[in-house]
Amino acid sequence: MFCWLVERVNVTLDVKSKRQYFIGVLDIAGFEIFEFNGFEQLCINYTNERLQQFFNHHMFVLEQEEYKREGIQWTFIDFGMDLQACIDLIEKPMGILSILEEECIVPKATDKTFVEKLYNNHLGKHPQFGKPKPAKGKAEAHFEIHHYAGSVSYTATGWLEKNKDPINTTVATLFAKSKSAMLAHLFADIIEEEGGGKAGAKKKGGSMQTISATHRESLNKLMTNLKSTHPHFVRCIIPNEIKTGGVLDSHLVMHQLTCNGVLEGIRICRKGFPNRIIYAEFKQRYSILAPNVIPKEFVDAKKATENILKDISLPEEQYRLGITKVFFKAGVLGHLEDLRDQALSRIIARLQGQIRGYIMKREYKKMLEQRLALSVLQRNIRKYLSLRNWAWWKLYTKVKPLLSVARQEDELKKLEDEFKALKETFEKEEKLRKEVEDNNSKLIREKNEIYLQLETQRNIMGEAEERLTRLATQKSDLEQQIKDTEDRLSDEESASQELNKKKKKLEQDIEGLKKDIDDIRLSLQKSENECKTRDNQIRMLQDEMAQQDESIAKLTRERKRLEEQNTKTTEQLQAEEDKVNHLNKLKAKLEQTLDELEENLEREKKGRADLDKAKRKVETDLKAAQGNIEELERTKHELEDGLKRRDQEIQQVNSRLETEQGQATNLGKKIKELQARVEEVEEELENERQSRAKTEKQRADLAREIDEMRDRLDDAGGATSSQVEMNKKRESELAKLRRDLEEANLQHEATAAQLRKKHQDAVTEMGEQIDQLQKVKNKLEKDKGTVKAELDDLRSQVDHIQKGKATAEKLSKQLEQQLNEVHIKVDEHTKQMLDFNQQKTKLVSENSELTRQLEDVEHQVGALTKSKTQLQQQLAEAQRALDEELRGKSSTTSQLRNLTADLDQAHEQLEEEQEGKTELQRQVTKLSAEVQQWRSRYESEGMARAEELEEAKRKLASKLSEAEEQVEAALSKCNALEKVKARLQGEVEDLMVDVERANANASTMDKKQKQFDKLINEWKQKCEDITVELEASQKEARQFSTELFKIKGQYEESHEQIEALRKENKNLADEIKDLTDQLSDGGKG
Repeated sequence: MFCWLVERVNVTLDVKSKRQYFIGVLDIAGFEIFEFNGFEQLCINYTNERLQQFFNHHMFVLEQEEYKREGIQWTFIDFGMDLQACIDLIEKPMGILSILEEECIVPKATDKTFVEKLYNNHLGKHPQFGKPKPAKGKAEAHFEIHHYAGSVSYTATGWLEKNKDPINTTVATLFAKSKSAMLAHLFADIIEEEGGGKAGAKKKGGSMQTISATHRESLNKLMTNLKSTHPHFVRCIIPNEIKTGGVLDSHLVMHQLTCNGVLEGIRICRKGFPNRIIYAEFKQRYSILAPNVIPKEFVDAKKATENILKDISLPEEQYRLGITKVFFKAGVLGHLEDLRDQALSRIIARLQGQIRGYIMKREYKKMLEQRLALSVLQRNIRKYLSLRNWAWWKLYTKVKPLLSVARQEDELKKLEDEFKALKETFEKEEKLRKEVEDNNSKLIREKNEIYLQLETQRNIMGEAEERLTRLATQKSDLEQQIKDTEDRLSDEESASQELNKKKKKLEQDIEGLKKDIDDIRLSLQKSENECKTRDNQIRMLQDEMAQQDESIAKLTRERKRLEEQNTKTTEQLQAEEDKVNHLNKLKAKLEQTLDELEENLEREKKGRADLDKAKRKVETDLKAAQGNIEELERTKHELEDGLKRRDQEIQQVNSRLETEQGQATNLGKKIKELQARVEEVEEELENERQSRAKTEKQRADLAREIDEMRDRLDDAGGATSSQVEMNKKRESELAKLRRDLEEANLQHEATAAQLRKKHQDAVTEMGEQIDQLQKVKNKLEKDKGTVKAELDDLRSQVDHIQKGKATAEKLSKQLEQQLNEVHIKVDEHTKQMLDFNQQKTKLVSENSELTRQLEDVEHQVGALTKSKTQLQQQLAEAQRALDEELRGKSSTTSQLRNLTADLDQAHEQLEEEQEGKTELQRQVTKLSAEVQQWRSRYESEGMARAEELEEAKRKLASKLSEAEEQVEAALSKCNALEKVKARLQGEVEDLMVDVERANANASTMDKKQKQFDKLINEWKQKCEDITVELEASQKEARQFSTELFKIKGQYEESHEQIEALRKENKNLADEIKDLTDQLSDGGKG
């Protein structure tokens, strides 16, 4: 399951691109020492042993080997941090893990048999293996291993079961053939192992693979991976064992630092050269420190590096030149970076000065040109004002347009101007053509040179690739040779181990024989050598006493020197404290000036924000104006489209008008015909009226005649019957005539009424038609007039809109130009504000750096005071130790003499042993012969002298044991004295290191004081420069604000003009809408 999780994580984090490098983080549990330590603790501690060995090899061995590879003079230092013995005890053949695996395979094996095998193979034979001492009230552990971090007692209970990790192959095979994809994937290796076993593979099956073997295999893979990387180490230190904050157990921390090799790493960093850089990179990065010593042509990077280091006067003990790299002491690269930053700041300041000078010169030149242009304008305006009221000038202006000569002169002048312009453009084009030809030829030359360089580079690259391939082959051959040698070395080591075992057995046999011989030799020689050894011991102890006296005198002189240095350091500390107080005062002043600058900067920021706001407002207004212009353009296009539609409608209306006019002419003809008929009917009616008037007149005459006749009849009164009959006939005729007349009247009235009605109908119809035609004509005339008026209005509106558009475009161009100028000024102001912000951030960072440096100085002062107190305490302790040594000198003198005598005796015995070793080896055969003689003699003489020999043997054995006890006592005393001597020398070395550290701190404090003085002067100069720049920026800001107000006024005027154009546009749109409505109504009518 764990392997599956690792695989899923790798698939999730995997990328598709090609991988060349990677960063791995290895986080493991630290060294574990518990009350009960089992199999898990052994695996973890074994892993820590391997990683610590890798750390020691990387920090101490590879570092010093790189010094030798680079040809640097270096004395190899053995730090005594080799952990290979403990690792071999655990992992080598017949080691702990090997025996554990063997016991897991052996039937009827138990934890007890495992522990017994460990005792038989390693107890008393391996220095890292031991038997633990049982503690009171705690369970007894089985065995003990001396790790680098301490001795750990392990309990082997249950180790065989933990290491076996049994698995049922049938169940595993069943799981591997499961339908669940994940379950089958988890147990897929079981089928692979079975297939590999059937194919005759040599790999162990899953049931035979133990936990220890799997752990060792994965650890070997991890170490192989680590050896191919560039590692960095992070050490976690436990401050205390009570898990409480703010508590630091110094002994525990020092023990961890000592065990982890951190102290030795610090020592080799101080003595060695921890910082290194390739020559080419050093030349590229730090050539700015000494540009004059590097020639322009090609120079070797190593030679250039040497020239740069000599030019900057770096002490030779601070660096070493290797074959491919330059090595530096700790802190030198930081010093070089400071020098590089100073050089860059100088170059950038000079560049900024040149750029600002160029900008100001350009502004000054522009102002001079503006001033000259203003003077020319003023002169011309004054001349115009003096000329405009002069009578001759008025006459000249009136007459000049009338003269054809002036026009010819103007045309000739225009032609000359055009000729000059064309000539200038031709010259410019010719000049540009020549420049382009020159550039073209130059580019062709450069291209040819680049081609040549490319060819040379390709040749060089080909040679380099060939060299790389050769080197790669050599590297592979060397790696193969190294691998072969490592294999041979491992074989040789295993063979040497077997030979050592055989050697040990032979030595044990030889020692058994030697003991028999020594018993006889020592009993004879001890009595003779005791006097000599005692005299030599006394002499040696006297010499050591003299050496101790000399060392005590040296310690007293060293104490005096340390006291003098202590007084000097106290004086230097006092001076540094005074300097720190002075720096604090300067810091307060600088903070005050910084606050003032920040206030000025805030004001500038506020002004800049106002300018930005006004700029944004102008931009929004400009965008609105542009939108209005776009709307005007759109309305213009719409009006043009409407005009086109109206032209089409007018054409249609004209065509309709023509048709209507044709209809009107036809109707006019019909009207004329009807009018002619009406006239005819009116004539007929007049005739009828005349005839009716005649008939009325006749009727009136007849009535009058009838009345006359009645009167006559009445007058006659007595007419005759004939007359009566005639009267009756006349009356009947008259009645008939009356009836006829009435009928004629009725008929005439009926015809007249019909004629009237027809006439009236025709007249009304004609009138209606005439009215309708008149209305249509009037309406068409009106429509025609309105359309003409609308066309005229639209044309005038279009002209007005075009004029407004031209003025708006002109105004927009002016606004854009002004806005561009404002943008330029705002950008310049923004740049200045950015410069101010950068200067502010730089000042703040420098202030923070100063405060940090002050805090560092205060911290260093505190550290110096602390080190001073520590030195005083150490000095007092040394004084007390010296007094104790002086007081105990008399008591230890006798002991020293005795110990010296014992030591001399032991040394003489050792020398005699070494000399007699060869002699004894030569005499082995002789002594064996003597033994045979003694045996034969013993057999011949019998048991008579057996008791005497036994008694002599016992005496010799007692004397031998006494002598051995004396030798052991002498050796222990000698070791004790050596330890005391080494401790005193270590303390003296620590005191010397502290004194050197104090001197170094004092020198660094002097350097920092000089840097502080320099920084303070730079700050003062920067403050003055910033105040001057601030005043200039304030002045420019005021100018910008006045210009901004002007631009605002112009913008408001343009905005009012745009609003007026909008209103006119709206009115025109309304009028156009009305016209379209009227035209649509006219079309419908």
